[in-house]
Formats: sequence, structure tokens, C-alpha cells
Amino acid sequence: MPIYRCNRCGHVGEAATAGTQVPCQSCSTPVTVFDTVFYVQKLLERYTAAMREIKALKTVDDPAPNEQTTETAQEAASSSLQEVDLLNTSFLATAAQHAPIEQWLKSRQIEAQFDHANVDTTGYFDDAARLLGDRLDLFGELIDRVSYAYRKSHTSVNLDLSTLSQKDVQTITATCRQLHSQTLFSRYHYQKLEKVVRLSLQSAPKVRQFFDGGWLEWYALIELLQVFQSRKLSFSCARGVKVIFANEDLHELDVVALPAGRQPICIECKTGEFRREIDKYQRLRKRLEIDRSRFIVCASDITAEQASSFTAMYDLTFVNLSSLGTHLATLN
Repeated sequence: MPIYRCNRCGHVGEAATAGTQVPCQSCSTPVTVFDTVFYVQKLLERYTAAMREIKALKTVDDPAPNEQTTETAQEAASSSLQEVDLLNTSFLATAAQHAPIEQWLKSRQIEAQFDHANVDTTGYFDDAARLLGDRLDLFGELIDRVSYAYRKSHTSVNLDLSTLSQKDVQTITATCRQLHSQTLFSRYHYQKLEKVVRLSLQSAPKVRQFFDGGWLEWYALIELLQVFQSRKLSFSCARGVKVIFANEDLHELDVVALPAGRQPICIECKTGEFRREIDKYQRLRKRLEIDRSRFIVCASDITAEQASSFTAMYDLTFVNLSSLGTHLATLN
């Protein structure tokens, strides 16, 4: 039978239908009901990730007395990261993990403000971002429609799938159903005869931010994490960093990473018009003193040819979703 867990009082109970909301039997708070197999699977994934994190932390916290140099400490930190499932962990969402970026900016008289939870991958935002971004050709309209609905204060979206192939219909309906199970939509219904998907939108600000461009930041972050882990690099990373320069100019950096002993990598993520901001990005890159290859504008709507042309024209590196990972893999 489908089950739920109340985030307010912790009560675990059963309900009749998965994917619906019911009042908690203990405190009456509205809760989302999940399919039991799905819920247990996710619970086991988080348990496994937690055990890996505990093992990793023990490795870092138990160095040989009076013998561990800074270089050895960095190697230990790198080894610990190899033990962590970076796509399902709160290991990165700490002040200590953000500290190297903060110190690098401070050395240039730049103040940094972080929300450590922005790199917590135990939720579903990163999963949803990869799901949508890997098939942007198919899901681009869904993202645009949902984002537009939020801007216009609409509460629902209807998707007409009647012109699509049977395979694409199956992919879209399965994805919408999964996003609903992950609570990114409050309601999902598919009218099979009419081939229309009806979606009710969540009112939570974080979900709105996700569809309003946050999904691309998550996508870029995950690309970075996978490259670093595959190369066994120790690093610090952050998302949505507010930076304040000495003259009190304020900017926000979408995704930042600092590989140990190297220059930072900064990724600015654009899902819409970005051309009017090119000069701002060029000036920001110079103020940060980052090489052009490491200051990346990831624009979801440009082609590979456009990305190459824009890179040749400006002191920045332009990529799309397909070329982002490839470019990151070339950086030393």
C-alpha cells in the first residue's frame, strides 16, 4: 500500500493512492503519498550514501599525528570524495566545503555570500535537471510552458501530445509522472484518448526558481562534479554565490568551482536572451582575473556553431548543454 512520511511530525502512515496529497493522520499537515517500492528504493539510496559519507569523514578526521602535511591532507580530501556519491549527498553543503572559494575571493578583496544548501544533492532538483537537460530537444517546450505559466501566475499547464510519435509520448508522460512523484508538480493526469497531459503547478518558490532557469544551474553543477570525480580531483564548489567587490558592486555567480591548486571555473547559465549581458560578463571575468577558457557562458538555446563563433568574438567561452561537459574535461 502507498505510504507517506510527514515532514512536520515524522509520522509514517499508509494511504490509498500514490501521487496524491492527504492530511497526516497524526498532525493533519498535508503530505504527499508515494508508491511504496519507489519510497523504499530512495530510502535505501540515501542510507547507502550516508554510510559512504561517514566512512569518508572518518578518513579525513583520523590523520597520522603530527605527520600529515597540507599536500597529504588534500590527497585525503580527494580520496574521501571518491567514496561519496556526489549525485546524492549533503557532503558538499557545508561551510568547510565552501571555505576555499571564500578564501580565494577574500584574497582579492571580494566578499562572498553562500547558501550552502544550493549544492545539496539529496533532493530531486539535480535528478530532474539531468532528466530534462539530457533531452532538451524533447522537454524544452515543457520547461518553457511551465516557466511562462509561473510568470503569468497560472496554476496549471496542459500539454497537447497528439502530434508526437508514440515513443515521444511515452517518454514525456513517463517524465511528467516522475516529476510529479518527486513533487515538482502537485498534480499529474494524462487523458489518453485526447493525448493531453494536465499538470498542476507547485506554489513552492524553489520549484518556481527551478523551472525559471535553476534547472540549468543544477545541470552545470552536476557536469562539473562528474568531471572532477572522474579525474579524482579535490575541489570546492558553490552555486548562486553573491559576490560583493570593494566598491560595493554586487554580482551573482551561477556555478563556481575551485580545483585544488588551480584557477576557479565560473559558469554563467542562460536559458533565454543573454546577448545584452555579454559585456557585463567580460568585465566580470577581468575583475575576477579568470582565464577566458574558465569563464563559461552556458546558453541552452544556441547551436554548437554559434557557441564556437561567439567564443571567437569575445573574451569568454560559450557552450551549450551538449558541449559543456566536453569543454570542462579539457581544463587543467
